[in-house]
Amino acid sequence: MDLIGWLDRHDGIAERREAIELGATRTQIDSALRAGTLRLIRRRWLATATAPTALTTAAARGGKLTCLSAARALGLWVIDDGLVHVSVRASSSEPSPPEVKLHWMRTPPGASSRRLVEPVETTLIHLATCQPFESALTTAESAIRMGLIDRDHLVRLETRSTRFRAVVAECTGLADSGIETIPRIRLERIGLRMEQQAVVDGHRVDGLIGRRLVLQFDGHTPHQQPQQRSRDLRQDRRLVLLGYTVLRFSYQQVMHEWERVEQSVVAAVAQGRHR
Repeated sequence: MDLIGWLDRHDGIAERREAIELGATRTQIDSALRAGTLRLIRRRWLATATAPTALTTAAARGGKLTCLSAARALGLWVIDDGLVHVSVRASSSEPSPPEVKLHWMRTPPGASSRRLVEPVETTLIHLATCQPFESALTTAESAIRMGLIDRDHLVRLETRSTRFRAVVAECTGLADSGIETIPRIRLERIGLRMEQQAVVDGHRVDGLIGRRLVLQFDGHTPHQQPQQRSRDLRQDRRLVLLGYTVLRFSYQQVMHEWERVEQSVVAAVAQGRHR
């Protein structure tokens, strides 16, 4: 068995017992440990030098990634807080260093003990109870959009978390990226309804207020590509020539300069640009 190759295909870390079940020998494992090619965590997990720090941290704490850390591992849109979030059993006495946030919980029936990442359902519940509402909502929307879960399933989940229920109540599944969800809920707070992914002249726009005010939001990655940027600007010009007002905002502006974004939108509405 190509032990290192197998581990690399499993994010660089896996259970020692599973490796043996699939053909690795104890001699092979011991040799790799002596050579420093692998390290053994809690006498259970084999990890390569390239294993993600978040996963090895979870293994070292005897738990699993959850909350923002699990969401990131699942490829979901997150607003990072710089911590590693790890779920541990309610009876655990594991210490919690400053860079690690522990979530104490009972292991749900059927949860795989060989996975170092909590299921998406548990991840979203922990997110709702741990993070600000906007952060939890954008990640839940991302999970729905990516097809990892659907809203009906979230509604049926058994949990006492009122914060999770509030998040699910606001989920639409319409946002093309997390950066679209934040303006929607912030504008709703001041009485402005933004329709997400509205179709305007046969093309989708990120947000539409009234009939004529189009809002576009540039995310982290796709909008940084020159070709995508050119298409975006071409689309903006086309809509302006059709009589629409188009306001385009960057990720930086939405996340860190929201007051200016809100002022621009409110001014446009005050001028009747949405009619």
